[in-house]
Amino acid sequence: MASAAAISSSISSRSLLYRDSKAALIASIRHPEPSIATSAASGGPRPRRMLARPCCAVEPTKRNDSVVPSAAVAEAANAAVGEEATAPSAAVDYEELNKALENASPLEIMDRALDMFGNEIAIAFSGAEDVVLIEYAKLTGRPFRVFSLDTGRLNPETYRFFDAVEKHYDIHIEYMFPDAGEVQALVRSKGLFSFYEDGHQECCRVRKVRPLRRMLKGLRAWVTGQRKDQSPGTRANIPLVQVDPVFEGVDGLGSLIKWNPVADVEGKDIWNFLRTMNVPVNSLHSQGYVSIGCEPCTRPVLPGQHEREGRWWWEDATAKECGLHKGNLKQDEAGKLGTNGNGVAVANGVDGTVDIFETQAIVKLGRLGIENLLKLEKRQEPWLVVLYAPWCRFCQGMETSYMELAEKLVGSGIKVGKFRADGDQKPFAQKELQLGSFPTILFFPKNTYRPIKYPSEKRDVDSLMAFINALR
Repeated sequence: MASAAAISSSISSRSLLYRDSKAALIASIRHPEPSIATSAASGGPRPRRMLARPCCAVEPTKRNDSVVPSAAVAEAANAAVGEEATAPSAAVDYEELNKALENASPLEIMDRALDMFGNEIAIAFSGAEDVVLIEYAKLTGRPFRVFSLDTGRLNPETYRFFDAVEKHYDIHIEYMFPDAGEVQALVRSKGLFSFYEDGHQECCRVRKVRPLRRMLKGLRAWVTGQRKDQSPGTRANIPLVQVDPVFEGVDGLGSLIKWNPVADVEGKDIWNFLRTMNVPVNSLHSQGYVSIGCEPCTRPVLPGQHEREGRWWWEDATAKECGLHKGNLKQDEAGKLGTNGNGVAVANGVDGTVDIFETQAIVKLGRLGIENLLKLEKRQEPWLVVLYAPWCRFCQGMETSYMELAEKLVGSGIKVGKFRADGDQKPFAQKELQLGSFPTILFFPKNTYRPIKYPSEKRDVDSLMAFINALR
């Protein structure tokens, strides 16, 4: 059994009792080792100065010690950050710390983050499965803060979920709101749903990014629920801890530390944890929603679809970031996006990316070929054409089924083609070919001028065949 000194140096005794009674059910949760939450000297615990006054997700003007359990009072900055209440980022190599935390559990990482930054770190809570972060924070036994961005466009279920979380954890979430004047100007000039026409970036910038920027300027660190499996196109390489590449902290750009404790955890394991710990969850999850944002920009996903396909479904799949985590978009990746969801202008789509849908049963159409097909009022045979980008994960995901369909249609009188519609071809495809997001599938009937867009996101062979049979 660990010594009393080691126990007191990592997690409070109250936290350990709470954790032992529940977290023993989950093999993935481990008590922090001294290397993660630095222990006291072997001679026994020593007095430590507080990094900041204890708080527990209470609004700044209303925060008081009475809301913090007495056994969960934060310990002082440990040997990793020194005895003085100074900015922890000044003396820590976060690339090395990220490597040191590679085998740590989310609980250990959360404990380290709260221990290092005290009252100057806050958990970003979106109203979805990232409630797991609040559960981990409570399990550490340390005081913590939680904030959320109320865009004014959230689902009613999300607002009720906020209330349930506050009551369950006995906390007060620090809500951040967009500037009323900016929202008014946007809506009066462009309407309530302009993002369907010109992308979500502008609306997200007003309703989410700028309020977040105001919040973070008062912090030295923040905690997010990003996971690598959430978005292969933008989150595959997120670290456990990093210097935030986009937002400023209290000491300016380069001073804010970003923690991602569940970066290496899969979604199914998050949900197993939430169920085991009996944590409240957003009721939208039971209606097919996985990734949850604003009501107009979020919808349920179908079985087999990636969770991010429920967000901004009319835009490029690989750039589905609202701006809160824009640092995930690397320059070399942005160069493949045509024009991505974050407004990054890019070069020609012919970039050396390995092509897909490579089979003799599929005709590769160039710009002239697709234009001729579009102009024909009477075609000799109908065509099925996919508008794609070879770097798109969802195009790659339907490659097998589309090639199988093409093989089945050989000799049927229906031609199957593909047209690469990213890069320089994207504006043309958007204007003339109804391109919304990749992939877009069009059926060119034999005797009809305008092509018909496949409306479903079910891209299996049977669904595509049913679409063809209904039109030919």
